[in-house]
Amino acid sequence: MAEDQLGLIKLAISIMVGVMIIVFGIAAYVLIKFRRKPGQTDVPKQVEGNLKLEIIWTAIPLVLVMILGVATVQKVFAIGEDYSKDKNAVKVKVTSHLFWWEFNYPDYGVTTAQDLIIPTGKKIALELKTADVLHSFWVPSLAGKTDTNTDGTVNKAWIEASKEGVYLGKCAELCGPSHGLMEFKVKAVSDDSFKKWIESMKAPAVLPADPAVAEVFKSQCLTCHAVGDQGGPLAPNLTGIGSRETVASILLNEEGTGNPVGRKPIKDNLVEWLKDPQAVKPGNKMPAPKEGLGLTDDQIEAIAQYLADYKLSY
Repeated sequence: MAEDQLGLIKLAISIMVGVMIIVFGIAAYVLIKFRRKPGQTDVPKQVEGNLKLEIIWTAIPLVLVMILGVATVQKVFAIGEDYSKDKNAVKVKVTSHLFWWEFNYPDYGVTTAQDLIIPTGKKIALELKTADVLHSFWVPSLAGKTDTNTDGTVNKAWIEASKEGVYLGKCAELCGPSHGLMEFKVKAVSDDSFKKWIESMKAPAVLPADPAVAEVFKSQCLTCHAVGDQGGPLAPNLTGIGSRETVASILLNEEGTGNPVGRKPIKDNLVEWLKDPQAVKPGNKMPAPKEGLGLTDDQIEAIAQYLADYKLSY
């Protein structure tokens, strides 16, 4: 979709640049050819009009507008295509929250957060809604913006990645104090890797090996979050968080791709988040683990280590 949009932009710019070159070229020629010569005092011959020229400079813009119009209409209909009934498309239900993204794959029985994993070369049919306020789903390298409306409307869109890689997504609608931090990643992988990821996501939950840490994690974390087949649906699913590009969508992990500047070990990012989530992402709805949930520094370290080691192979 983004490639189609880029093609329209290139076509429009090419037409505008071509017109500009011709118009300014003619203007420069007229300024030089018909400028007042030294010593010239007579009035130049007055020309009221030229029917042939007037037809030409009326017809040419009409043709250019028609070219751009036809191309635009074709792309608009293609971009607006509904693939929700396409059996070959991967269906994903997207739900926006303050300030994170939930991705549910209904055909596979899998729910995740923040990293949208997709197979390359396939249409990804999106159904988008919000759990709270107005947000807007935007992956500039793949597609335009689609709002998640507060009136219960489910908007439909689609994306497709032609090559493997990680594509940055943003919320494009001002939604609160951490709007600028409401990022997500679209991770395009091979079809085999996608199938392996689905299998890993559906595997039974792996809880901390230390019984004391496991008990704290179940009682204080799994009431809202989920791992594997255990936990609640209120907060981001943490299954395989150790394989994700970020923590809380904004703390970059060393294990991720791209520019290493500003990246830290995932455990350090998890500890930073768990000690003071409001400092990382103001206005989010997570209770303060220390003050609100009563977790000690040692428990936070142990939970952070457990989550950092919770990786998926795909």
